[in-house]
Amino acid sequence: MQQKKKSDVAVLLGYAGNYRALTFLGLGLSGVAMILGMLPYICIWLVARDLIAVAPNWTEAAHIARYGWMSFGFAVAGIAVYFAALMCTHLAAFRTAANIRKQGMAHLMKTPLGFFDSNASGLIRNRLDGAASETETLLAHNLADIVGSAAMVISMIVLMFVFDWRMGAACLLAAVISVIAMFTMMGGKNAKLMQEYQAAQDTMSKAGTEYVRGIPVVKVFQQTVYSFKAFKQAIEDYSAKAQHYQGDICQVPQSVNLTFTEGAFIFLVPAALLIAPGALASGNFAGFVTNFAFYAVFSAIVSTALARIMFASSGMMLASTALARIDKVMSAPVLEITDDPKAPEDNSVEFTDVSFTYEGSDFPALEHVSFRVEPGETVALVGPSGGGKTTAASLIPRFWDVTSGSVKVGGTDVRDTDPHVLMDQVAFVFQNNRLFKTSILENVRAAKPGATREEVMAALSAARCDDILEKLPEGADTVIGTAGTYLSGGEQQRVALARAILKDAPIVVLDEATAFADPENEALIQQAFAALTKDRTVIMIAHRLSTVVGADRIIVLDSGHVAEEGTHEELLAAGGLYARMWADYNRAVSWKISAS
Repeated sequence: MQQKKKSDVAVLLGYAGNYRALTFLGLGLSGVAMILGMLPYICIWLVARDLIAVAPNWTEAAHIARYGWMSFGFAVAGIAVYFAALMCTHLAAFRTAANIRKQGMAHLMKTPLGFFDSNASGLIRNRLDGAASETETLLAHNLADIVGSAAMVISMIVLMFVFDWRMGAACLLAAVISVIAMFTMMGGKNAKLMQEYQAAQDTMSKAGTEYVRGIPVVKVFQQTVYSFKAFKQAIEDYSAKAQHYQGDICQVPQSVNLTFTEGAFIFLVPAALLIAPGALASGNFAGFVTNFAFYAVFSAIVSTALARIMFASSGMMLASTALARIDKVMSAPVLEITDDPKAPEDNSVEFTDVSFTYEGSDFPALEHVSFRVEPGETVALVGPSGGGKTTAASLIPRFWDVTSGSVKVGGTDVRDTDPHVLMDQVAFVFQNNRLFKTSILENVRAAKPGATREEVMAALSAARCDDILEKLPEGADTVIGTAGTYLSGGEQQRVALARAILKDAPIVVLDEATAFADPENEALIQQAFAALTKDRTVIMIAHRLSTVVGADRIIVLDSGHVAEEGTHEELLAAGGLYARMWADYNRAVSWKISAS
């Protein structure tokens, strides 16, 4: 257990980087501050000793004022040093938490897209951002308190056995009971309860995020109570875990802990009653009273030291679970990068005996798929829903890696290509594009951060966005999502096309790019396609078969296999799956509502 705690601290200090020195300095200052904080108690004891020695002639105690000023000086010095210690540890803690977030985000940028499908954004945010915040308490306060409390306890043990070991042992008995109570709450099998508690917190965070995102659908279909069920269940599970730990596990041990630490003096009285007769018989009753005064004063420090240790131990446990959650992000699989990257030779795309299975699935999404797209060729992927069209397109830029076989761009396996070079080769237009809450100009420039304003405006014009800019109050500088400024699905699609045009990649992947467009927007999008796809290799995915009639070649995917391949006319003549889909499509297009 102790080694595990050291490992947790070592991991955190690893994230601290150059700020580790500040942490160590803060810990050292904390130890000094705690010792300085004990010295006023010794001064108080010195006052009591001098008064007892001259009783009842109190005026003969000449050094009382000096002890008072010394006590004041030590108290002020202790506060100042402790403040400096916390300044050091807080600076290091904030930097460490920031480094965790930065490294976590950097790691997530290297993970395949599939990781975000199986891990909700609310869960990832809670694991990374929330857990990073929890480590701040450990580094900023808990470690300093542990070191300070350790220095205090060691000093107390030495001092308590200097005068009378029996009264010293009586005072420390409260500490023994407190340690046992704390271990009962936090040690052994109860340590797992904290992990269950944090898991319930993760589930609640995930459910809350998904519920908020789904509120528009909930309101439309008036399913408020039903939709709230999962979120409510997550809250109740979290509440049950918290109440079980706090009520059933911690209530009695914490009551015992507080009773004996706050009343440590109760053990000193019986010990004094047993020792007093011997002190009277030996004629050293004044010394006995002086020692009793010393231990009576120091019994008040016991509760302070033990309270610090308890809260510090709790912080260690919280930090341990937080690090476990952070590790789930840091250990997310990343795409392997070859040590000897090769550049694509041309704009061709080739699938060779490709099979792919999603993590956790029992059935392959693609199985032994092979086809080749020549440079400058336009190839359409069509087929029933779930046939593997989007999966195949996603393997080209390595959103996932193939389970077997190979995907080549320009004759080079995508796994042997530098990811940045590969991404520069491919531009994407998805059916559900997300725009950032910034200006349209910056939304488009995201595809090419170094682009000039003139280049961005040319891309917007090529994507047929001129009418969009004309109606906006500040044109391309209008911030989307502010002051009621929103774009329709088709308009967002045209802005996304401008991104792809600005990127100027030699390979273009269109995934249902006109899915949410009305007829007017679809006509404009089709015009933008002409600018986007000119002299480029194009792979387009479509359910609306009229959009792929002019493709150089059509590949029909069904249940992860290539069912057919050819031009529109060839596939119709073959009378296979594509011909049936074309017939169904034409019936759907001609369908209309008529009066009964």
